Amino acid sequence: MLPVDWSLVVAGGGPAGYMAAITAAEQGLAGVLLLEATPQPLGKVLISGGGRCNVTHACWDPLALVGHYPRGSRALRGPFSRFAPGDCLAWFAERGLELVEEPDGRLFPRSNRSSSVVAVLEAAAAAAGVTVWRGASLRQVDPLEGGGFNLRLRLAPGLAHGASSSLSTDRLLLATGGHPSGRQLASQLGHVVVAPVPSLFTLALESNPLAALRGVVMDPVGLELRLPSRRFRERGVLLITGWGVSGPATLRLTAFAARALKESGYRAELSIDWSGGCSADELSQRFQDARAQQARRQLLNARPWPELSRRLWIHLLDRHGVAPDQRWADLRRRDEDNLLGALRSSAYAVGGRGPFGEEFVTAGGVSLGEVNLATMESRKQPGLYFAGELLDVDGVTGGFNFQHCWTSGWLAGGAIARAD
Repeated sequence: MLPVDWSLVVAGGGPAGYMAAITAAEQGLAGVLLLEATPQPLGKVLISGGGRCNVTHACWDPLALVGHYPRGSRALRGPFSRFAPGDCLAWFAERGLELVEEPDGRLFPRSNRSSSVVAVLEAAAAAAGVTVWRGASLRQVDPLEGGGFNLRLRLAPGLAHGASSSLSTDRLLLATGGHPSGRQLASQLGHVVVAPVPSLFTLALESNPLAALRGVVMDPVGLELRLPSRRFRERGVLLITGWGVSGPATLRLTAFAARALKESGYRAELSIDWSGGCSADELSQRFQDARAQQARRQLLNARPWPELSRRLWIHLLDRHGVAPDQRWADLRRRDEDNLLGALRSSAYAVGGRGPFGEEFVTAGGVSLGEVNLATMESRKQPGLYFAGELLDVDGVTGGFNFQHCWTSGWLAGGAIARAD
């Protein structure tokens, strides 16, 4: 039978849990146990970034970094001042994994394989003496009067061989990600848990008038999401899909609007500035240039500027009843005004989330006011710590959610080692 008394038990074999366990063990804490409910720890790392794993983002200034977190931004200034993307880059480099920056700031392993990240974390855990039980999930936590916890586990058949379903620990770290079990345990231990809602999702448009444009990418566009009580704006790359819109600009928009969209039943109006922020005068000048330089060409074959998608241009002509085979010289002023208006602001009805709305990130979790963010220890229950997505923190796409996992895990692990 394996040991039943531990210095630290980490519930959750994701990035935050692994970082915390490794940090605590590397800083001298013996008897660190990591529990993972599935046969494969770090599963989210493996599938992230299309199998490449966007480890973090090259946003080196903590004050700029917090702007990428719709929930938790102000509270994260302190934690990021102690372990930011530069520290993450160095941490992996020290363990043999080089991260490479892409033009948009995302950092991936040079191998372009998420398995490289998993291998480094698993090797670091083994080298530090962390014990990993696969197929072991935490089901009940009972605080002890003198400190520490009794834990009850559920063990999957054939996994965590020789493990006990009951054990004790001096300290407990919950890093269960978006799984409801962690929120339930936190609530049972006296914590307020902010109800989770989906974040980072695509938008479905009613009757999807853009369906024929599936696959078109526009960069940049301006987005404005209009809800009864608030408006949200974003600018960036937009991808048109078979159900509506996706792409980085949409994901960032829905991250910041996550709670407001939930309250509205995911009904809203989406205004798209296809010009990417051109002023009325700039856009009008482009049309005047087109009239002068392409007077004899049909609208169908002569867009007002080269970067405008031809398929989108034809869609706008059709939507506003402008004959595509007429020449620029013959374009009526009224039709020109309609097209100028459409390019600067085309309105579409949002009818819900896209089909992949809950894949990765949720907004919600343990209230940050109940956690000491310098140590990640509970203010309600001594010896209890939190890290990762279980906290009411979420970032936009681009490696920011992983960065919070690395930071909170590193802070928790170090604090636990020092407290021993």
